[in-house]
Amino acid sequence: MNPAIDRNVTADRLAFEDRAYILATYESAGGRGLNASRVIHSFGGGTVAIAPYGGQSGRLLRGLLAESGFPVELVEIRNEIRTNLTISDRQGLTIKLNELGPPMDPDEVAGMQASVAAHLAGAEWLMLCGSLPPGVPSDFYARLIGPARERGVQTLLDTDGEALVAGLAAGPTVVTPNQQEAERLLSRALLTRTHFLEAAGRIRDQGAESVVLSLGSRGAVGCSEGRFYEALPPRIDAVCPIGAGDAMAAAFVWAMTRGNDFPDAMRWGVAAGTASATLPGVTYASLRQTEAIYRQVEVRSAP
Repeated sequence: MNPAIDRNVTADRLAFEDRAYILATYESAGGRGLNASRVIHSFGGGTVAIAPYGGQSGRLLRGLLAESGFPVELVEIRNEIRTNLTISDRQGLTIKLNELGPPMDPDEVAGMQASVAAHLAGAEWLMLCGSLPPGVPSDFYARLIGPARERGVQTLLDTDGEALVAGLAAGPTVVTPNQQEAERLLSRALLTRTHFLEAAGRIRDQGAESVVLSLGSRGAVGCSEGRFYEALPPRIDAVCPIGAGDAMAAAFVWAMTRGNDFPDAMRWGVAAGTASATLPGVTYASLRQTEAIYRQVEVRSAP
């Protein structure tokens, strides 16, 4: 619902109150849902990305997505979509600055909802990804979960704040918050393994059928059908962790569509996120790169 032109900058180093030199810059089509489609497509899965676009930046987004290789349905809105800035250095330090996004009118919101509804027939999963721009009701994602369920479409919710609270109440198939999003949702710091497992259980109790709590370099904890799991990645030299969570959610859904069970889908998700974090800039690991990490991810049941 809130795509962006991602302006990506690679610098030699980032240091407080000192100069840095830009080594490379490029622009890409950004947003959690678009990133998820990019990963699923690269893994050989079928995907349709749905997003609003408007203004000059929207036309740039449309041009960038024309080269993506997967189907995209863009719904035109009146205002300019946002531009986000990501700055990374060669040591892996990253700063990400996001605009809030364009205000959307009720008729534009209704147009997005209608577009999603039109694509539910024949779909296996609906991924509801990212923040909501100004003017979009906080229960927008929640409104889509019920119709998807009625058509037998499973749902993944990957958002934050009020949209996450409202979406959980609608009962998504799985929710994939990261540590910071879970902390905001539960109004508490999560520091230990016990905290993470308790958080997954509490989030499930808010309405989700299953939970995958992404923990960055520590992997993920999950909760499904009353059982808890941990997915532990190998140690890596992270270059840019931005977008790793998008890769995790996408690979999880890709694995589920292949008939994998919940813990193995978690394993694929953690592998994709970990492999993507080893790459420079906002880059997503290929299936071959993910497979190499997948073999090193340990999944175990947690008490």
